[in-house]
Amino acid sequence: MKGIILAGGSGTRLYPLTIGQSKQLLAIHDKPMIYYPLSVLMLAGIRDILIISTPQDLPNFKRLLSDGSQIGMNFSYAKQEKPNGIAEAFIIGEKFIADESVCLILGDNIFYGSGFTKILKKSVESVEKNHKAKVFGYYVNNPSRYGVVQNDELGNVISLEEKPAQPKSNYAVVGLYFYPNSVIKFSKHVKPSDRGELEITSLNNFYLENKNLSVELFDKNFTWLDSGTHESMLEASNYIHTIEKRTGLKIACIEEIAYKLGYINKSTFEKLIDSIGENQYGEYLKKIVNGVWKS
Repeated sequence: MKGIILAGGSGTRLYPLTIGQSKQLLAIHDKPMIYYPLSVLMLAGIRDILIISTPQDLPNFKRLLSDGSQIGMNFSYAKQEKPNGIAEAFIIGEKFIADESVCLILGDNIFYGSGFTKILKKSVESVEKNHKAKVFGYYVNNPSRYGVVQNDELGNVISLEEKPAQPKSNYAVVGLYFYPNSVIKFSKHVKPSDRGELEITSLNNFYLENKNLSVELFDKNFTWLDSGTHESMLEASNYIHTIEKRTGLKIACIEEIAYKLGYINKSTFEKLIDSIGENQYGEYLKKIVNGVWKS
């Protein structure tokens, strides 16, 4: 399975912070925002990842992440000229995806919860075995602000609505999607919405019409954060800070994940730590390699 991080958009809700840089490069506590969705794909076992962003922001992502080899990954980059909608990611990434299945995650979504790695790996296996698309639902008090999903007792999606006036459920569709290879074909049939974008809900409706879309609902012990506004960014940073301070462990530490999953060996990990230098982040990684923290 391949992975795509969509890190485009103009970030107008975060002005003036985004005048000079992409919102996905802004800090959420002690890490760039893009580390969080990247860590999700890594935990899913996905090592080939395409990062899609604006022409002006791509050089900064390349400077931050390079080709991924330093953490045992393989990063590719592609530009989205204009914010033409989430579904356009599969058209842009057609050659990258090739004949494989794909997971798409939005660059400003943050996930945290017990058992998340198992959920991700199960989702990869399910899509590759059954060739069925999968989305995720999160309980919200104000579903009219989101795309809303309704499901049957077997986890099959029975309705999808974009910002409905009268929602059929309280479960919002989050920015994490798993698709079989047919997503390339379906994305080309999506027509622009009234706001001129290729909507992800329209794409998902193709799978719904073919009874080929399932949903997994996150329980109350799980956290989903959409860090697209000043307030939500602050809330996300405070949340990450609190968790890390209480546990002593870092969330979305991509170097640690690479080492723990065997993407890099101990020698490479130690060289990576040396390159980071003397700082709090580097000290944490030293504790990992020395066996002080066993997360």
